[in-house]
Formats: sequence, structure tokens, C-alpha cells
Amino acid sequence: MNQQTNEKIQLTTLLEKVKSYTVSSLGKKRLDTLEPTANLTVVKRRLNETAEGRTLLDAKLHMPFMGLGMIDHLVTQLEKGLVLDAGELIECADFLRSCRLIKQFMEKNDSLAPLLATYSQSMETFLLIEEDIYFSIKNGQIDSEASKELKKIRRLIAERESKIDERLNKFLKNKTNQPYIQEFFVSKKNERFTIPIKASYKNQVAGTIVETSSKGTTVFIEPTSVSKLNDEIFELKMAEATETYQILATLSGLILENLQSININLELIAEYDLIFARAKYSREINGITPKLNTEGYIHLIDAKHPLLGEEAIPLNFKVGKEYRGLVITGPNAGGKTVVLKTVGLLSLATAYGLQIAATEGTEMALFDQIFVEIGDSQSLENALSTFSAHIKSIAEMMEVAQPNSLLLFDEIGSGTEPNEGAALAIAILEEFYQRGCIVVATTHYGEIKRYSEEHPDFMNAAMAFNQDTITPLYQLIIGESGESNALWIAKKMKLKPSVIEQAHLYQTSKAYNVEKKSFSINKKSKEEDTIITKETVDFKKGDRVLLTEKQKAGLIYSYDKKQEKATVYIEGELLEVLSKRLKLEIPATELYPMDYDLASLFVSYKERKEEHDIQRGSKKALKRIHKEIKKQQ
Repeated sequence: MNQQTNEKIQLTTLLEKVKSYTVSSLGKKRLDTLEPTANLTVVKRRLNETAEGRTLLDAKLHMPFMGLGMIDHLVTQLEKGLVLDAGELIECADFLRSCRLIKQFMEKNDSLAPLLATYSQSMETFLLIEEDIYFSIKNGQIDSEASKELKKIRRLIAERESKIDERLNKFLKNKTNQPYIQEFFVSKKNERFTIPIKASYKNQVAGTIVETSSKGTTVFIEPTSVSKLNDEIFELKMAEATETYQILATLSGLILENLQSININLELIAEYDLIFARAKYSREINGITPKLNTEGYIHLIDAKHPLLGEEAIPLNFKVGKEYRGLVITGPNAGGKTVVLKTVGLLSLATAYGLQIAATEGTEMALFDQIFVEIGDSQSLENALSTFSAHIKSIAEMMEVAQPNSLLLFDEIGSGTEPNEGAALAIAILEEFYQRGCIVVATTHYGEIKRYSEEHPDFMNAAMAFNQDTITPLYQLIIGESGESNALWIAKKMKLKPSVIEQAHLYQTSKAYNVEKKSFSINKKSKEEDTIITKETVDFKKGDRVLLTEKQKAGLIYSYDKKQEKATVYIEGELLEVLSKRLKLEIPATELYPMDYDLASLFVSYKERKEEHDIQRGSKKALKRIHKEIKKQQ
């Protein structure tokens, strides 16, 4: 998957969250190298691994991970031929012990996690190496029992140190020496045993000055009586260092000899660490294993965006079976973009072997490619406008998109003149559809909605909107065409009713009022207007009139000149109104072409659309009719 897709749907953020559950750098590196795949067998295995790990965690059974902090670094050191120190060898022993305990753990729990248990069969145990290291090293130091030679050397050192201690204490107690002594204790300086002597008496004491205090008032003298013993200890210490190095080298060699098998264990431990990180993440989100397919069919049931936490609104979503294209409409900030991100992120999460927060029955498709075009990609550096960047991104998709690709477009075709943008968007959708891709797009353009309604393999969907509170509900309703709710909001905001009504008329008819009007300072009264109307106007069907009392616009449906009454179509209803209460605004002859079907003015767009669909044999329309008939039976 390309980096742009990863960034726009926040895949990296999700993987970092999973990575936080690993216990070692091994698991983190394994996740870094893992790639999403459309291979059904591989993804099924990954999801089974996650599910089995979750089963063990739910049973309060935890993998005995130990010694993982530096093991990969230590293996690298050994491969370079370096000898490990005592602490590093203990780290290795802890890791080998962890491998042995993990193997035992998986064998014991193979009934709960049969797949994970099979992996442990490839692990080797190194009990003898463990025991050698733990026997030879105690408290971070080579133990004297590690070899006979080391034990002998340390015994000789102890004997000589005891003799030195005895002779120096005798020196301190000698009354002759006491006037010369600055402080009455034995001090070890530069690995030599010394007595602190007053500087003024340094020539009175037989011995070697090893060090002088910073102020020069004290000199640390090694008395002649212990010089030979100190020399012997120095030689014994050299022998001790040689022997301990030999022991460390031997233990390091034991590990190096088995490094090939240990590296296999390392890979398995890294895999186990990642599997249990996925399982811990699944437990946090209460995830489920979705059904899988390679036919491009996605069916989300109460699915949640994995990064929104408690704020996530459950999403119900379908695409890929009854229809391969979905066009989502609705108001700004209504959740359309979140739908796209949720679909894209859950698709990739599944390909990584992550369980998803959804209800059982959810089904996910495995795609070879996932492309996302979301948000403002304006590039100042390349002087690209938002629209140019939008189209450039889509052009790059067209270079590589193949069948079994998922494409997610946010506000497709936006950022330019609406008619051109809509036409271009429809052509883009058609191109990807013809290639066999699954396409999901959000839009405000009515033309794209109409294209989706007419295309037998596309479906409209709308974001729900609470018209009482003028707030989005962030819920997707498939099968409905959403509106931007601009007119509803305008009404709630007390915009002049006649303006809103005019906008309603312009939605269904493009016969705009372009008549030039003459303005006069001397305005006629309403009474004069009424009289003029009464005397001069003969209303015709389709005339646009103003109800003077209600200040609402409507259309003449019929007019009875004798009764001086007209039937007016207003706000979806037919009302009888006295002609003197009406004012002619625009005659029908100026509003509509000569052969225009005036009857269509008094039928809703939905009814006209349905009639048109029936006439052309639309499968969707016929299905709706059958449903209505069944309801009435």
C-alpha cells in the first residue's frame, strides 16, 4: 500500500498503538517488516493467530517472555566474534530459559491454541547452556566455583590480603608509629594497601609513597613490610582476570556454536511477541474476527473506527455484492469522511491480521490495492491548487489501479466549477468501475447522485441529519440520497419564506427569473395591487403568484374566473385562494418553454423519477414497487 494511503487513513498511528503492546524490540521490528496482503490463506492464519492469543489472554494465561531486552544486540556481538561479559551472558541465559518455558507453555495449552502450539515445535531448548551460565555467574560476577583454577587463585589472593591486613594493623598499633599517622585506618590506593601518614613525617616511615592528598598534608605510604605481598596480589589479580576471561569466552562460545538454532528461536519469539500484541489490542477494543472474501464484498455491522475510542459511532456499511459503487451524500461535518477512513483502515487492519471492533457477521474483503483521496492536498512547493492536487492524485491511481482495488474518494470532483466537476467525477467513477474496482465516493453534487441512481451497479447512501436540532447524527443510511440540508437550515434560521420557496422551485426547474424590473419611487399600495390584479389578470396554469396575506409564493394549478377563485400549489399542497389575494409574479409563458409539461410541476421529483425509472425498466424501481405491493397485502 502506498504511503499516501497510510497517512490519510492513519494506518501508522494504528500500528504504533499495536506496537505499544509488544514487550521487546524483536516484536516491534517484526511489525515494522510486516506487510498487508490479499492472500486469503495468509490473512486467515494471521487472524487465527490473533484469536488464539486472545483466547489465552482471556483465560489469564500469559507467555513467559524473559531476557528480550538486548538479545538481538547480543547475538550481533557474538556474530562479530566478541566475548560477552557476565551481565550479558545472564541476559542470554534468561532468553534461553524463556524459550524453554514458552515451549512448555505452548505444549501445555495446545488445546486452547493449537496453531500457536505448532510453532513451538520448531524451538530448541538449551538447558545445559542455561545451567552452565547460571552456575558460573552469581550476582553479576564470575563465581569462584566456575573453575578449579579460579577458585585456587582467589584463595591465594585472600590469604595474602589477610596477611597484609594483619601486618598493617600491627603497624597502626605500634606506639612508635602513632605520631606519624594522620588517620588510623588502612586505605587502598591504586590497588595497593597504604597507611595515611602526615606529610611532615614521610621520611620517618619505611615504604613507598603511593599517593598524596590534594592539600599535600597527607601521604599514603605502602610500608615495606607489605610491599612483597602487594606485588604477589597484583600478579594473582592478573591471573584471575585471565581465568575469568577464559570462562566468559567459553560460555560465549557455547552460545555461538548454537547460534543458528538460537536465531530460529529469536524469529519465533518475535512472532509470538507480535501475535500477543495483536491479541492485547483486540482485547482492548473487544475485537472480532471478520469473515473474509476476495470478491470485493465489505459488510460492516456496528463497526467502529479503531482510533476514535468511546467517541466512535457504530457504522453499518455494505458494498461489493449487490452494487460495486457507493455514493455518499449529506451535510458537511456529517461524518462522510469518517466513513471512508473507517472502511479503509479496517480493510488494512484485517490484512495485517488485526481483529476489528464490530459485531459478528461482519465480512471484509481482501484487496490487492487500496487508494484513498481525502482532504486538502494543496502543495505550495509545486504550486498546485487543491483541485489540481486532487486530480493529480487520481491520475496516479489510474496508472496502477487494477481489478480487486478499493478506491475511496472524498468530495470527488470538488474544487472547481460544479458542472465540470460533476461531469469529471462521473467519468472517473465510470473508469474505475469498468476496471473492476470497488468505488466509494462522497459528494455534494446532485448530478453524481443522479448518476448513482440510474446506474444499476451503484447505490446512493446518506448521512442521517437531525432536522430538529440541525445536527448530524453520523449514521449512514444506505439506499437513500442525502441532501446538504441547506434549505432546511435556512428555514430554521428564519430566512424569508418566499426566498426558500423560490429555491425549492429552482431545485426542480432551472427557469430562473431573469426579467428586468423597473423601479419607481412611488410605490402602489397593496389595495391598489389587489384591484389591478382583479381587473386585469387572467391566471393561467403554471403562473407563479404571491399570496399577499401569507407572503408565500406558489404556482397556479387552475383558475375559475367566474368564482374569482384559484387553486394554488404551495409547499406540496393544493389550496383554494380568492384571486384578489393573489399577485401575479411571473406568467407561465415566461417561466417555461412552449412544449413544457406543466403537469410535471405538481408532481414531486421523486415521483417523476420513479415514473421515469419504471418506463425505462429500472430494476431498482421495480423492486421498490414489489416491496410496496407486499406491504399492502
